[in-house]
Amino acid sequence: MSTTARSDWSQARERSNLLSLRLLSWIATRLGRPAARAVLAPVTLYFLLFAPTPRRHARRYLSRALGRAPGWRDLWRHFHAFASVSLDRIWFARGEMQHFELRLQGGPVVDEALADGRGALMLGAHLGSFEVLHTVGAERPGMRVAMVMYPDNARMVQAVLQALAPSSSLDVIPIGQAGSALRIRDWLDGGGLVGLLGDRFRPGASPESSVERPFLGHVARFGDGPMRLAMTLRRRVVFMVGLYQGGRRYEVRFEPLADFRAPPADAAARERAVQDALSAYVQRLEQLCREAPYNWFNFYDFWNETPAA
Repeated sequence: MSTTARSDWSQARERSNLLSLRLLSWIATRLGRPAARAVLAPVTLYFLLFAPTPRRHARRYLSRALGRAPGWRDLWRHFHAFASVSLDRIWFARGEMQHFELRLQGGPVVDEALADGRGALMLGAHLGSFEVLHTVGAERPGMRVAMVMYPDNARMVQAVLQALAPSSSLDVIPIGQAGSALRIRDWLDGGGLVGLLGDRFRPGASPESSVERPFLGHVARFGDGPMRLAMTLRRRVVFMVGLYQGGRRYEVRFEPLADFRAPPADAAARERAVQDALSAYVQRLEQLCREAPYNWFNFYDFWNETPAA
């Protein structure tokens, strides 16, 4: 769970997460979920005591989400929730839903989005579990689901899924490569769902590819690429989230966010629609961070407030 400055979140944190997930996977697949969860307490304590950078960023975030100064108990709950969700990825990827108590809200939203056979973009965040898409596929046999990720992250996630769940129905489409948009379009044209996470601004990307929005009382940058993609492809956008509620309980929600199937002819009106949809996404994310503050797992300088070395 180690995290460095905002400039290289895409490298350090994900590698560490991969290694810890592999270790937990070994325990979980051989000894079971109760034994694996017993390991979470010492793992949480270790990072709470010896990971000053993520602890500093977690404290900053929690102070804004909670509206007060967080204590050690708050930091423990935050790190433990992250470790729990990381562990549960194993069973979500394997399709073993019997390990969980899942409360689903908005299933008809997904059905409606799929009704015309043109698929839908499912926009989430590093909030709770993004493997909630598995719950949709489990109830709808044969439905095709893909996650869009940056190339390095995509390779690591594919490696984990291949090891844990060779028959997993969750495919990964790398973004930012030649042909990525065409692959997404073809997947949607086949009636599938495409999941994206919209709460990280890619390091090294041009300022024109992101916009500033108020978030938890301070200005942060969000990429508007997912909304522009949905506008270009003329698709619906559904907000997805799987909130971890402790133990084996998750609340999975799907909510309509935007519908670009019939965009306005005027370019200025299309731009307003994109920006309005992004604002709606950020506002919904902020509401959920306040509702379930220990579920947001961006342990880096999200507001870009740390002075450059």
